[in-house]
Amino acid sequence: MVVVLDTINGPRHPEKVGRADQPALKKPDWIRVKAPVSRGYAETQAIVRDHGLHTVCEEAGCPNIGECWEKKHATFMIMGDTCTRACAFCNVRTGLPGPLDPAEPDRVADATAKLGLAHIVVTSVDRDDLADGGARHFADTIRAIRARCPATTIEVLTPDFLRKDGALDVVVAARPDVFNHNLETVPSRYLTVRPGARYFHSIRLLQQVKELDRHMFTKSGIMLGLGETRNEVLQVMDDLRSADVDFLTIGQYLQPTRKHHAVERFVSPDEFKAIETIAYAKGFSMVAASPLTRSSHHAGEDFARLRAARAADR
Repeated sequence: MVVVLDTINGPRHPEKVGRADQPALKKPDWIRVKAPVSRGYAETQAIVRDHGLHTVCEEAGCPNIGECWEKKHATFMIMGDTCTRACAFCNVRTGLPGPLDPAEPDRVADATAKLGLAHIVVTSVDRDDLADGGARHFADTIRAIRARCPATTIEVLTPDFLRKDGALDVVVAARPDVFNHNLETVPSRYLTVRPGARYFHSIRLLQQVKELDRHMFTKSGIMLGLGETRNEVLQVMDDLRSADVDFLTIGQYLQPTRKHHAVERFVSPDEFKAIETIAYAKGFSMVAASPLTRSSHHAGEDFARLRAARAADR
């Protein structure tokens, strides 16, 4: 686990410093990953640093960073490294962010070119402090990547743009290939796990993407191990299919620190496989479900399969 305090920059999660430590379950063997030490990892890290960029791989403590960065697959996190929300599961720094950097979209595009990415995932912190939630910055980044890397397909993983009228239209108009917005958990856990968000607003956001552009691929994901029940997970699947979402990811929640929400249980690989089978039966075109599944893990390969699945249905 990482620490909740940053001795150089102050508390990483000031809202959690005074919180009692939560229990930490011992990780099963199927969760363990190798430390990142490869040459490809070092080269990816150097490109990210040279361009002054942030990645969700580092900021959220993704367990797949070694595997992905070895292949030079990095997920850029735009609009700074500080989030205006304080979700109980997330390791991204919380607080008041600084102003947007107008040169960031071009740096993301340049880094995408230098990494040689055929498929890029761009996400962000929540920016509730901005009038549009950062929608125009997303659109500028999409356009910059298109101009610099016209063959690269683009996936965005956006915040919910809660109470930001017109923000979604701006992002969709920039025409990313995949629009992803994660539900993160089942509705009964929102007040505990994701208190700044609203479940049915997120469902509606994904539905509106299809209303604005029926050809755009949509994607969402949840974590298991936060206290949800099996029936609640199945209901989330039905809600997402009602919104015509194409792609579902399901992974195991991992506790960043003892100040974060506890892991209620570790879900076995066999149970993930059973859930994946059910999700396909409910009509998703693409499903990724495993303990180490994350939104951007194998995103390029999964997008190729998603696109092939749609073509086969025509």
